[in-house]
Amino acid sequence: MSMRITGARVVLPEGIEETSVTLAEGRIAAIGSDTRAETELDATGLLLAPAMIDVHGDAFERQLMPRPNVFFPVDAAILDTDRQLAGNGIATAYHALTLSWEPGLRAVSAGRAFLDALARLTPRLIAENRVQLRWETFAAEALPLIEEMLAGPLTPSLAFNDHLSMTMRDYDIPIQDRAFEFSPAFAVADPDDPRMQGRIGAKAKRSGLGEGEFLDLMKTTWATRSEVPARLAAIAEKARAVGAPMLSHDDTQLETRDYFRGLGARISEFPMQVDVAKAARDAGDRIIFGAPNVMRGGSHIGSPGAADMVEAGLCDILASDYFYPAMLAAVARLHHERRAPLHRLWSLVTAGPAAAMGLTDRGQIAEGLRADLILVDWPERAAGEVVPPAVTRMLRGGRTVYLGLGG
Repeated sequence: MSMRITGARVVLPEGIEETSVTLAEGRIAAIGSDTRAETELDATGLLLAPAMIDVHGDAFERQLMPRPNVFFPVDAAILDTDRQLAGNGIATAYHALTLSWEPGLRAVSAGRAFLDALARLTPRLIAENRVQLRWETFAAEALPLIEEMLAGPLTPSLAFNDHLSMTMRDYDIPIQDRAFEFSPAFAVADPDDPRMQGRIGAKAKRSGLGEGEFLDLMKTTWATRSEVPARLAAIAEKARAVGAPMLSHDDTQLETRDYFRGLGARISEFPMQVDVAKAARDAGDRIIFGAPNVMRGGSHIGSPGAADMVEAGLCDILASDYFYPAMLAAVARLHHERRAPLHRLWSLVTAGPAAAMGLTDRGQIAEGLRADLILVDWPERAAGEVVPPAVTRMLRGGRTVYLGLGG
């Protein structure tokens, strides 16, 4: 069915314009013409924008395990997550699925169960649910599953994570200052020092192990450190072969970014130092920051402020990270603070993510692209406060899949 949307302010690649947009056969057929359509939607007073694309979101973990070691059925968790995505205007989502050496929520077996359920539920889902394989690089047991996913129909992204080295850094070194993980300069903490208990408590609780058991497992896993580089090189080669986007997570040093760029990871996810982001920009890499960082007014762990990075031109993408509503809220705050024109800010959650993930069929309102669109109730700017916008309708492939108040 064809549809003509009229009366809205439309977020176009070059600016915002009040114009009409005609949809047909799931795509954007015309902009600003009098093309006839079977139905007409009056969107006066609303903002019409590309639906958002989330390249890294792990808030689904709260549906799986809302309290430590209190698990809920994976099917119910995915369905609820999918509805949250729709209500927040996210039409394409890469679930940041951690594949770790830890047992429990982030175990490889739990990851496989999630992927199996996702495949089973896909016909019932509103958003296009994709996957970022958030691989803890010490988890050798994850390799068969990663290879299987790389050969599948929906190419995943592959993020290189190393939270074990982060945990094992010297006690006097902040996480943002730690050396490249494979550098001789990387200073290692004594795991038997009582201070280690403060680092592993939450991790042990998430895994379902006691702190002593978790520490023993961590030591055993750390002993395999010399095997990690070869493992990285082998799996990166397989990812390159299928064109999977690759990301390095929490880069702290120029050497870190250089290393992962050499493997083909051209996306720096949540860089922890400004000079690393600058180096990534100079090399043509894409840069991701967390939308909650913007929404809250800064990083909760002391990393660079994402709003400042946006203003400085050192951010291409804002991801939901751990809170789906943060993407729209971040754009609203950045707009309120006049960090950049609204159409450029919108690209951080649409065109930027699409380009990074190789999704050439979406991310902008342009003729021929897929009609993944949202209508947004965007109140006028108020002095001294950010007035939250709200998604009133989402279309995926030209079909209304979410309808809220005023949509």
